[in-house]
Amino acid sequence: MTEPKKDIRACSKEQLREFFVAQGDQAFRGNQVYEWLWSKGAHHFADMTNLSKPTRELLETHFVINHIAVDQMQRSSDGTVKNAVRLHDGLVVESVLIPTATRTTACVSSQVGCSLDCNFCATARLKRMRNLEPGEIYDQVVAIDRESRLYYNRPLSNIVFMGMGEPLMNYPNVIKAIELITAEEGLGMSPKRITVSTSGIPKLIKKMADDEVKFKLAVSLHSAIDEVRARIMPFSVNFPLQDLRESLAYWYQKTKSKITYEYVVWQGINDNPTAIAALVRFCKYVPCKVNLIEYNPIDDGEFQQASPEAINQYIQALEKADIVVKVRRSRGKDIDAACGQLANKS
Repeated sequence: MTEPKKDIRACSKEQLREFFVAQGDQAFRGNQVYEWLWSKGAHHFADMTNLSKPTRELLETHFVINHIAVDQMQRSSDGTVKNAVRLHDGLVVESVLIPTATRTTACVSSQVGCSLDCNFCATARLKRMRNLEPGEIYDQVVAIDRESRLYYNRPLSNIVFMGMGEPLMNYPNVIKAIELITAEEGLGMSPKRITVSTSGIPKLIKKMADDEVKFKLAVSLHSAIDEVRARIMPFSVNFPLQDLRESLAYWYQKTKSKITYEYVVWQGINDNPTAIAALVRFCKYVPCKVNLIEYNPIDDGEFQQASPEAINQYIQALEKADIVVKVRRSRGKDIDAACGQLANKS
């Protein structure tokens, strides 16, 4: 049985240079191929037009490019674009382009399904099938950048890892993808325009701080009371708020980068004075800002959007405590592209 060919995008530039030398060719061919893969986003060896035909055939013999294909694209009435992205093995993930007057943001996925079990999120109902490779994450960004240029006449300005999956449970591949996205030989985007959103895994938040990452951190908090958080996000029993708080203090001490708390207010769950006071206290530990997110029901009944009055009580309490707070209206609801709705209905 012949061994499957290696995905060439798993090779570093140095490995590509070594491959060509071993084949009796010159090392700089590796640089040319690397540029085609990352700067130019080539999906086929035939596209690498400055390589000779025998060189392209040599690559074809030894390697594959496991690229993505946008299977289906939907456009919302508010301008949001959702891509159903087919992977080389037939699995599908979703990514979203969110436009505003001043920016276009890519919301990208990091896993097929999700490792966690948040009860309010449609993606969490899909079991985790596998982690995405760095190239598959990169390709989502390239596809959305093209759509941003096509529909909005401007390049992609921001990236959020808030699509399908828990990014920190695919840590090495997410970090590698960000390195490629920010590299001059890649997309050359500033890491300050990238936000990684996690449900809060203390050990890995500390690892990010130790790795001196330059991107921003967002935490899906949703409650600053352990019992309530465990009801909303059952996995969090293993990661108590005390541990999360310590890891965030460590993150800030190392990076001096403010944390964003993502926070959905639900009727009958966290829309009361006790929940509000707990959030205000939690926000005092580390410099932060709060995004209050409009909830998008995913079906049944347990989780329902809180009243505007409850949201206003949060805003007043946070502002009184000098904590920056914004209400984030959901985009792309009519095409199931809003927060918590990505579930591969396609």
